[in-house]
Amino acid sequence: MNDRPRSRRAAPRSESPTGELTLELRLQSRRWREVGDLRPRIEAAIGAALALARLQPLAGAELSLLLTDDKRIRAVNREWRGFDKPTNVLSFPAAPPERIAMSPVLGDIVLAFETLVREAEAEEKSLGDHLSHLVIHGLLHLLGEDHETEAEAQRMEAMETAALARLGIADPYAGSDPHPTQPPPAAASRKKQFSPAP
Repeated sequence: MNDRPRSRRAAPRSESPTGELTLELRLQSRRWREVGDLRPRIEAAIGAALALARLQPLAGAELSLLLTDDKRIRAVNREWRGFDKPTNVLSFPAAPPERIAMSPVLGDIVLAFETLVREAEAEEKSLGDHLSHLVIHGLLHLLGEDHETEAEAQRMEAMETAALARLGIADPYAGSDPHPTQPPPAAASRKKQFSPAP
């Protein structure tokens, strides 16, 4: 993302606990401060996703994580994807899958606070657990995973579930058929939960 919005206060860059990525964490909404263990939770989610990813980034590659609000993510979603509505997570890979291991920049993940809160409440899960899930989801997109086909979706959901289990977080897909032949309305809304990377 070239013309991405810059936050007023950027957190200092830090190495993730795995030592594999340099994390640039930026807050555009003060509401994110309501998540008390924000940075450790994000770093743990990154580590869990990296441990299971089929493709690995260049050591020290930069990952930019922008924590924003519905208004700002709506503008980004409209500009980059043509959808004039807020969404929970957007991923912008800096390199195609075949170049991930050589790219000094992995990409950008953008998350919207209000959307995450609404989803967490509707799904009766903690905001922190939902945040961890979406960080993992966004990072897997940057690492070449997708969910455009049923096979891709099954593989990606299995990776997300396994990464979350490493963090002691329950399977977010448990109790639902993730790939029904004809999705009922509730399943259709679950499928809209994540926005594919462009």
